[in-house]
Order: sequence, then structure tokens, then C-alpha cells
Amino acid sequence: MPHDHHAHPHLSAEAGDRRIGLAILVNLGLTVAQIVGGALSGSLALVADAVHNLSDAVSLIIAFGARRIARRPADAGMTFGYARAETVAALVNYTTLILIGAWLIYEAILRFLEPQPILGWVVVILAAVALAVDVATAALTYRMAKTSMNIRAAFLHNLADALGSVGVIVAGTLVILYDWWVVDPIVTLMIAGYILWHAFAEVGGVIRVLMLGAPPGVSSEAVLQAMRQEDGVADVHHLHLWQMDEAHPAVEAHVVLAEGRWSDADAIKAALRARLKALGIAHSTLELECHRHACNGARAIGHG
Repeated sequence: MPHDHHAHPHLSAEAGDRRIGLAILVNLGLTVAQIVGGALSGSLALVADAVHNLSDAVSLIIAFGARRIARRPADAGMTFGYARAETVAALVNYTTLILIGAWLIYEAILRFLEPQPILGWVVVILAAVALAVDVATAALTYRMAKTSMNIRAAFLHNLADALGSVGVIVAGTLVILYDWWVVDPIVTLMIAGYILWHAFAEVGGVIRVLMLGAPPGVSSEAVLQAMRQEDGVADVHHLHLWQMDEAHPAVEAHVVLAEGRWSDADAIKAALRARLKALGIAHSTLELECHRHACNGARAIGHG
């Protein structure tokens, strides 16, 4: 899934909410149909697809709620605002994807040990309906997923489910034509593998934001060097570089001014902020220090 933050027009918040709300409704309706069909047909792959489809609906509900919370302004209790609600929602959704993938592997192994009969036509028909719903849901959330890790997590739930539906159709067809019941648990394992692959590929970025890690593609050392190269700067230390949310990196640092340059403090600070902005960092907190009273033995990056 590309993480492109440019050249994609944003939907309004209200339009985005309407799309997600519609996606939730169609996924809940489909989940009920799949569970009933899976129980009647005896298809583990269809039940697996239904459970994952239910997780799609739940993930969309979580994403919807997080979007609404994230738009709340900063207050005395949450001085940085509520934007990280979307990051937390993404972590919850990726965690559920991992748990679902593990459960599907367990169920597939049991089905290998104790094969069950499958009604192929019921499986194929319901999976085809599921695929249509999955494609519609993906279309509703695709554009928002490009700029939000929260919506991207929900989108990947749906994408995995769409491919799962394709797998279920293949499994049901082979059961009809050749009575190859073993294809059902094999497809289930493939669905589980795809889910786990995507979840582990994306969850690291979410954890990085929550752990106050430096933004991908922006080196702390490069930021430090760029700031130290500014005319009038003798040293920079106590540098902290992190992401306030997915799209907004931030930096704070102590800046030691060169001897005789204290009168230029405001101009130097403005020049530093311009350098940082050129690196994609619009939010900066800079503490200026006179060279005579600078911190002794301070670490360049981090505290200590």
C-alpha cells in the first residue's frame, strides 16, 4: 500500500465519514449472510471469510470513531490534541488482524485432521456476493487510505477479505468439480498467511509513531548536521525528533549560539526553522543558549 501524502485530493471530513458509514453497513449485512451460509454448507473457508469480514466491519467502526475523536481540538488535558487517536485505532486493527490470522491457522490445521463435507454451490455464491461487497468497500476507502494509517489499517482488513473471497470461490469450485475438500483448509491457510504478512508489514510504522520514533526517511543525524551548519550556531544538543502523528514530524533541541551572536538570536532561530521546514519539519521547539552558559556534557541526541 503506497504511503503517498501528496497529489491526492482530500475528501472533506463529512464525506469521508459518510463513505465509512456506508462501508460499515454493507459489511455487517454481508457478515450475517456468510456466517449462515458457512454453517449450512460446512465450509470452514467461508466461515473464516465471514469472521474476517466481521473484523472488517469492526475495524471500520474503530476507524470511524478515531477519525471523529482526532478532529477534537487540543485542550488542557490533551495539550497535543487528539490526532493520535487514529494511530491507536490503527494499532488495535493490526493487532486484531494478527489474532485473526493465528486463529485461522489453528482452525485450518484442525480441518486437515478432521475433514468435513462442504456444499460447494452455497460457498461459491456467497463468496461471490462477499467479493462484490469487498470491492465496493475498498472503493469507498481507497483514497483515504493513502493519507491515513488509521484508514489504511481498515482498508487492509478489507483487501485481505477480498482476496479471501477469491480463494473461497476457488475452493468451492474445486469441491464441486473434483470433490477436493482439502482445498478448503489450504485456502484458509493462504488467507491467514496473507493477513499476517500485511499486518506485520504495517504495524511497525504504527508502533514507531506511538514510541516517539523519528519519522521514516528523516535522519536525526542529518537534522543535527543541518542545524549545526547554520551561521551563528556553535552547537546543537538534546535533539528530539518524533512524529506527532503520521503526517506531522516535530523536533525540539537546545541551540548554543556562537560567541558574540546573542543579538542575532531571533534571526538565527528563524533561519533554523526555515532549514527544518525544508526538511519537512514544520513544528519545532528551540531553546537558545548563550555559549558561556551552555549545558555541559550534554548528549547530541536525546537526554543525558
